[in-house]
Amino acid sequence: MSPRALSWGLTAAIAVGTWLALAQAQPETKPTPVRAGLAKGWPVKFDKPSDEELKQRLTKLQYQVTQAEGTEPPFRNEFNDNKKEGLYVDVVSGEPLFSSKDKYDSGSGWPSFTRPVDKAFVTEHTDYRLIAPRTEVRSKHADSHLGHVFPDGPGPTGLRYCINSAAMRFIPVEKLEEEGYGQYLKLFGK
Repeated sequence: MSPRALSWGLTAAIAVGTWLALAQAQPETKPTPVRAGLAKGWPVKFDKPSDEELKQRLTKLQYQVTQAEGTEPPFRNEFNDNKKEGLYVDVVSGEPLFSSKDKYDSGSGWPSFTRPVDKAFVTEHTDYRLIAPRTEVRSKHADSHLGHVFPDGPGPTGLRYCINSAAMRFIPVEKLEEEGYGQYLKLFGK
């Protein structure tokens, strides 16, 4: 079995386990988007909410993924098939993470990107939770678990940032200015 197949298989197994545990939990509540302080764009001062506040603000799946390093089910998540132009931001802090310009279909069942919109908003750490070490991706300011990065992506970077939809909120290009992300319009030729 190739390392890529092993990595996807193990990640899928974790995702199914997380999904089954959450399926038995209480119904999802509507998350409260983070918008405070974004009128002037990033970077802004961000104080991470308490764990109790995060449990109230986020859906169970968003909390499990971002705060407990869970994995959502492949192919059954909000942004895997999203083809709209826009920006993906951290569901906890609102910090900009990925652009639809760098999104591609990896066939993995999760949204995949070739690079972050700005490396200043993501951190990478070695993750030993599975048999082989992987590189975990987290948001810089909120320290949200986002997913993992693998060296099997397309050009120009050769990287595949495999990210949980539950860790992100999508802002369509036509709402970037209104939501405080006007400085990213240039990515879309606006």
